[in-house]
Amino acid sequence: MRFRVRALGAAASVNEIEVDAADAPAARQLIVDRGLSVMSVTPLRGSASRARFPLMLFNQELVALLKAGIPLAEALAALAEKEARPAVHAVVAALGEGLREGRSLSTALDAQPQVFPPLYVASVRAAERTSDLEQALSRYIDYQRQLESIRGKLVAAAIYPALLLLVGGAVMFFLLIFVVPRFAQVFESVGGELPWMSRLLLDWGQLMQAHGGPVGLGLLAALAGLVLVLRRRQTRAAALRLAWRLPRIGERLRLFELARLYRTLGMLLRGGIPAVAAMGMVDGLLSPALRPGLARTIAAVREGQGFAASLQAHGIATPIALRMLAVGERAGNLGEMLERAAEFHEDESARWLDVLTRLAGPLLMLVIAVAVGLILVMLYLPIFQVAESIQ
Repeated sequence: MRFRVRALGAAASVNEIEVDAADAPAARQLIVDRGLSVMSVTPLRGSASRARFPLMLFNQELVALLKAGIPLAEALAALAEKEARPAVHAVVAALGEGLREGRSLSTALDAQPQVFPPLYVASVRAAERTSDLEQALSRYIDYQRQLESIRGKLVAAAIYPALLLLVGGAVMFFLLIFVVPRFAQVFESVGGELPWMSRLLLDWGQLMQAHGGPVGLGLLAALAGLVLVLRRRQTRAAALRLAWRLPRIGERLRLFELARLYRTLGMLLRGGIPAVAAMGMVDGLLSPALRPGLARTIAAVREGQGFAASLQAHGIATPIALRMLAVGERAGNLGEMLERAAEFHEDESARWLDVLTRLAGPLLMLVIAVAVGLILVMLYLPIFQVAESIQ
């Protein structure tokens, strides 16, 4: 969730800062870690508006016009004229209006925080100082493409297991709700001593036969309650903390977050943003387990210590990233080395995710097959027993 924080800085100056945090206390703590005094914390409700604005398409079209030699003001006017969607037209027209009033593009962007994220605004502001707006927008496009690629891989990896769980759950639901009650009718008329597992299953069938409506409503209510609990931010945070404690899963989550951190920092540094300011802007990308290390790293770099050494000292650098960043510090291309480190770890995470997906499918199929087979065996055991008694 995103918050706007009013804080008191040096010389009694009042600053407004936007941060990503799980809740208001976490946002407050992020600002306190920067050495500022918090005055107020206000949640922002503009995530839906940001999702509706096609930022990626806007960037691509703007870069194409700038490459064609069209001035920025005219390019924004052209984008506003061709836009038929009222909400998008209003955003682009407001940017053009800001330029006509003499404001810079970054100031016009910053006036619409519900649409343009702070990383984007900071990249444009840095590009205005070096007069390479076109390159800055291209870098942001590449950055977004990389993030979309990673997100697409995660979604693709989750589709097959989710389908297996859905189909397997539907089969078991059908067996328990429709098939078992009918078997219960048959075996109740036959009588005889049944195995305890079959007896348990048939008792369930008789319960569904006698009170199917209330039991079904109770199951639906329990399912709805489970969904509501899982959608709560506190539940997701607790699940994430538990996942971080798992031996192999926690290490992979750490690598994934560090790769995202390296890529974002690399984009900001290549855009001309100082290292301390860049790290202060990306602290919301990390989980609570890594944020204290980043805060200590910021303090160390501000005191004049080396970038790579500070990351290593506070647990924010992997062995591979440390060597790349040390080379980048000496050669003066730290942003490029950060992006290379991110690419290395993203490829590593993609390979691990591919292996996990290949294993998850067969394992889920095995679990579902065992569960369905166990239900069927418990249903057919009484049949075999009746057949033996007849003989």
